[in-house]
Amino acid sequence: VQLVESGGGLVQAGGSLTLSCAASGNTFSFSVMAWYRQAPGKERELVATLSEHGNTYYVDSVKGRFTISRDNVKNSLHLQMNSLKPEDTAMYSCAARADGEALSTILNYGMDFWGQGTQVTVSS
Repeated sequence: VQLVESGGGLVQAGGSLTLSCAASGNTFSFSVMAWYRQAPGKERELVATLSEHGNTYYVDSVKGRFTISRDNVKNSLHLQMNSLKPEDTAMYSCAARADGEALSTILNYGMDFWGQGTQVTVSS
């Protein structure tokens, strides 16, 4: 399985970006897909998740601004990011689990597959 992110870039505060993650390889259904981010000098942070049943999770700092979506036909995941802030600056990575969609499972056992990441930089 390969996950390849795209869509990152430089944007001014208040602007928008849409990240995409294309999945290829074994064409089985992921139980949950997610976006993580890691800023320089900080720990990796779970930003949003979307399960195969449509359940979502957002970290508090992005609620109301980011939207996660999935295209099951194209095996792709997206993150629409609006009202971007300088503190959103980070490397954003796509990840997936083959089974187990509960947040506790994700937090305790992590994800099975990872992309390389795409850089998002928000200028003030």
